[in-house]
Amino acid sequence: MHFGETFSILQEFVRHCRTSRLQWKRSYSFLKDEVKSIRTVVNPDISKIRNIGIMAHIDAGKTTTTERMLYYSGYTRTSLGWRSVTDVDDGDTVTDYMAQERERGITIQSAAVTFDWKEHRINLIDTPGHVDFTLEVERSLRVLDGAVAVFDASAGVEAQTMTVWRQADKHKVPCVCFLNKMDKPGASNSVESIKSKLKANPIVLQTPIGSGRGFIGLVDLITKQRMTWPVYAIEDGRVFESRVLESTDDPQLLDEVSLARGALIEQVADVDDDFAELVLGEYADHFDAVPAVKLREAVRRVSLARRAVPVLCGSSLKNKGVQPLLDAITAYLPAPNERNHDLRRWYKDDLCALAFKVVHDKQRGPLVFLRIYSGSMKPQSAIYNINRNGTERMSRLLVPFADQHVEIPSLSTGNIALAVGLKQTVTGDTVVSSKAVAAAAARRAQLELESGREKGSGPEVSSLVLAGVEVPEPVFFCSIEPPTMAKQADLEHALNCLQREDPSLKVKTDHDSGQIPWTARWVKRGML
Repeated sequence: MHFGETFSILQEFVRHCRTSRLQWKRSYSFLKDEVKSIRTVVNPDISKIRNIGIMAHIDAGKTTTTERMLYYSGYTRTSLGWRSVTDVDDGDTVTDYMAQERERGITIQSAAVTFDWKEHRINLIDTPGHVDFTLEVERSLRVLDGAVAVFDASAGVEAQTMTVWRQADKHKVPCVCFLNKMDKPGASNSVESIKSKLKANPIVLQTPIGSGRGFIGLVDLITKQRMTWPVYAIEDGRVFESRVLESTDDPQLLDEVSLARGALIEQVADVDDDFAELVLGEYADHFDAVPAVKLREAVRRVSLARRAVPVLCGSSLKNKGVQPLLDAITAYLPAPNERNHDLRRWYKDDLCALAFKVVHDKQRGPLVFLRIYSGSMKPQSAIYNINRNGTERMSRLLVPFADQHVEIPSLSTGNIALAVGLKQTVTGDTVVSSKAVAAAAARRAQLELESGREKGSGPEVSSLVLAGVEVPEPVFFCSIEPPTMAKQADLEHALNCLQREDPSLKVKTDHDSGQIPWTARWVKRGML
């Protein structure tokens, strides 16, 4: 290598380090009363964890909603030190960090962010809305415990909405619906389209105040809290007025809230027997007197059982309704220990995790996203890959925050981790702490299977390996060849990296022509 090439590489490395340092300062602060750090609670109680995804049709407002969540929870700020609302149109969003995403204003690959909201840890994945990137939604929903389906309130259910809803149904993921863009004209028929097109049972928890450009807030039907946001352009939505409805309020609004709350109580009573007994017994003569606590508990039960879908409304771009949505995520979506994962009985306190995504980093090498189902992970520890029948050593453990990551000493059950140093692990692999642990879990499962046979049912030992990700058939076909034979090794290395990142990419070599035919659902521009 010539001196000039070496000097150019060193220059690029220094430039990257400076850029990374600048981005770190923009994204995090450890000063009191500024923005929060995800170091505040390294391993929260599992009941306080929410692993959720944001899914929707293109342009429904997924990324904008995610950015507002980060802003109101205190995790985004400007380089000058104050909090800043990021925007898709401005190309400065946290989760859409790829150049192609910011150039086009769309989400291409799923991005994971971790933040806290009112003593809860939220691991959130922002997924793409284009049908071309369905695999990104599929492998995200595979490891999530709940999802937020975002709708354009004026358009209702759209084509890709039905696709992502079917994916959530397949993995039995409880959902919360968010009717976004309530400030647009005609934002009124979304609930009916959810019922008719998605065959779901929507239960409306909020009623809007105003419509179209006159949308100024909402009323929580459970607590009868009226929430209104200032109409001043300089307001960022952090400050809003919240108070209980009073008899002096608009009579028409009072009537609407009374009717809507009565309908909500009837809907919940239809699908929850315990709540029905309460309503028909103690509150048979006066539905409106049902306590908010009892109603909220019933809504949580039917949501976790997927017998109904809570529906909320707002306008993320106009900074209205996002804080109540965050409250609904913690209130109505499940914690990891509320999901039925049988393998926890077999692995007990030993590590069992699923690799659901691999990202190639020029500095760190392959970064493997892992959902921890049992046990805990620590850096500088060995893990056993059941699928590959091999042991690897993990050098570092990170918490994902889009393209920025924070190194941590350990991570426990229910969390999403980012492992550095795993060279062989790919999407869909199950990793455990050791081969002996896998054998012990197999023995426990076998004993339960034999016991279950006597009772007529029991687990399958094959379920010790977590189900991977179903890869859709490729839709794009191409043949490539290196410009010179000297570039052959570089081309093969790039293709190997791409195949680890994207399981839908299939590569083979035609020995007669020397070309490499490959097929894929999608490809990151600029990788080759």
